[in-house]
Amino acid sequence: MNGLGNEILVVDMRDGAATMTGAVARAVAGEDRTAFEQMMVVYPPRADGTEAYIKIFNNDGSVAGACGNGTRCVAHFLNRATGKDHMTVETDGGLLEIFNAGGDLITVDMGKPRFNWDQIPLAEEFADTTGIELQIGPIDAPVLHTPSVVNVGNPHAIFWVDRDPDTYELDRFGPLLENHPIFPERANISLAQVLAPDRIKVRVWERGAGLTLACGTAACAVGVAAARKGLADRKVTIELPGGPLGIEWRADDHILMTGPWTLEWEGTLPENLLPGRAA
Repeated sequence: MNGLGNEILVVDMRDGAATMTGAVARAVAGEDRTAFEQMMVVYPPRADGTEAYIKIFNNDGSVAGACGNGTRCVAHFLNRATGKDHMTVETDGGLLEIFNAGGDLITVDMGKPRFNWDQIPLAEEFADTTGIELQIGPIDAPVLHTPSVVNVGNPHAIFWVDRDPDTYELDRFGPLLENHPIFPERANISLAQVLAPDRIKVRVWERGAGLTLACGTAACAVGVAAARKGLADRKVTIELPGGPLGIEWRADDHILMTGPWTLEWEGTLPENLLPGRAA
């Protein structure tokens, strides 16, 4: 499936007969890592009141705590399987409520953002995470500087830019920033240009996946960080290369993300790939 072009592989393991590993996920992604950006593995529920437990892998085999676009794809998959329009799923980033918003639109309650330096996490203490000391380029004329940082199920750093994000070499800066020592668990890197109080253009280098057409958690991170800095309203449209996502940071601190899903193809993984399955 895809969510605004963010390539998602949803793997059904609800029978509980096998488990997915990072090594297998990397093998499925292929040497060029183009088979998917995130793999959403759907397991039987672990927590009362949930429909499923979702384990998320990036295409390099690393584990992600959350994936907003992938969660919308899982929502469609579970809706088709169960007929339910409202359900809760568990991820390593926490519990997520999902709602059928009509047509091909799904709304996901992504929970509450975390702003403390040790929740993101950062390698050193910063009292104010609306802008930390980090830059790319010469000290007296940095290309990018003073990102806002936030955790929305995974770590995000947002650099505020005053020109089109497409004009920056994010493919060159992204790997350096993702793996910067200030981020002990690495980070998703976003360039954000505020176009209006209710509209922000964003480009994302995704932790463990690279440049992406869309990243739901990054859209959430940008929305709340912009509101926190007074750059935008609490309800905004985030314009990503793959299309727009609606982000609302509610008064109860929860983030609602609304966007589409697309089904591309269906198939079966070879059983001898999966631990616990006979060849």
